Amino acid sequence: MKKSLVILLLLALFVSCKEPVKKDSIVKIRTRFGVIRLVLFDETPIHKANFLKLVNAGNFDSLLFHRTIQGFMIQGGDPDSKYAKAGQALGDGDVGYTLPAEFNEHLFHQRGALGAARDDNPEKRSSGIQFYIVQGRKISADELKTNMQLLRKNIPELSKKPGFDSLEMQLQQIKKQKGYVAYRQEIYNLKPLIEKELGVNLQADISQEKMDAYSQFGGAPHLDNDYTVFGQVIQGMDVVDRITAQTTDSLDRPLQDLRFFVQIEELDKDEIEQLYGYKFHTIK
Repeated sequence: MKKSLVILLLLALFVSCKEPVKKDSIVKIRTRFGVIRLVLFDETPIHKANFLKLVNAGNFDSLLFHRTIQGFMIQGGDPDSKYAKAGQALGDGDVGYTLPAEFNEHLFHQRGALGAARDDNPEKRSSGIQFYIVQGRKISADELKTNMQLLRKNIPELSKKPGFDSLEMQLQQIKKQKGYVAYRQEIYNLKPLIEKELGVNLQADISQEKMDAYSQFGGAPHLDNDYTVFGQVIQGMDVVDRITAQTTDSLDRPLQDLRFFVQIEELDKDEIEQLYGYKFHTIK
């Protein structure tokens, strides 16, 4: 009897000393088109902690996705959008602080990436509250091997040369009439012309990891290393697709308000992987 009691006590001690299962947070965004679920990355601890703090404080509830561009992304989180009037310009609202950039070579703008919006500050600090979710588009290997940021920066220089003075206006017309995907394609088509006229080398190196993700699933690689990626959609990309399909005004604001509400669901990482087929990063 005493021996059995000792064994039970040892078992109880073992169980009590066993490390508890660590829960992780799923961000649940409710919209009238359905639910989007995301995970936040441990590799971006400042952005993750800030986002969870804002959710728990109710800061996101009843805000709008105030900017949507088909083939690119949806953006929300402007505090001014909560009571915004129809047609009101949005995108400048914030919470009075910014976050330091947290770049990671393995966290990039593939389809479903959660990124932090920002202004043009030189340190690339993130908005304290505004965010976007990448819809993106599939991109060819040739385009992925092109330095699109450098290409875009040289368009104004090309416009100064004789015969190209209306180039920037033409690009904006294409964007307005045919949409973002056609606009990006037209910019890419300028590559040989800019290399020839300006003597610029527009070749770029890209990792195989990014090459595979962008060519197979899509994304927005021109944002990489300029905006912090701190999460990923694990369910509800069909909802993102429906949101980007909505009619917008000249400022890319949907004509019908797209209000959202955000909650946190706690599950352990194994459960998340099993339920949603998502594999957490093992990188540091």
